[in-house]
Amino acid sequence: MSSPSTNPEQNLVQAKAHVHRLVQAESVLAAVHGNHAAGRFNAWLAVQITSKVGTMWAAYAFCLLAFISLPAAIASGNTIVIVAWLAQTFLQLVLLPIIIVGQNVQQAANDARAQADHETLSAVHVLTKHIDVLQDQQIQILEILKPAPA
Repeated sequence: MSSPSTNPEQNLVQAKAHVHRLVQAESVLAAVHGNHAAGRFNAWLAVQITSKVGTMWAAYAFCLLAFISLPAAIASGNTIVIVAWLAQTFLQLVLLPIIIVGQNVQQAANDARAQADHETLSAVHVLTKHIDVLQDQQIQILEILKPAPA
């Protein structure tokens, strides 16, 4: 629906013409990389990699991988090397998949809310259209019952 105008009757016409739609995360993939073949491939590949890396199993695997270099970092006795191992190796490897998992959970909740809101608003839309028809009928009845001018 376009932005409301200053004309109330035009706003009513626009509101009556509005078609509701449900937009979820998977509906907007083309907007990120485009709808051409390379864009679709890039979106597909990004989703495939994210779905594999964005799991708690990947976080556990990255944790084990990070611990392989921990003995060497500790053996160096250098505080900078140990801090670098913690920040650059452990935290980055382990937190990445955990953050992706958290985002996936949040997105699933957002999609569920969007679906519930869509169903509610669709029902309200149907009821409002029915009320609008009833109001038009009542106006017609009142016009018929209106006394003739004397």
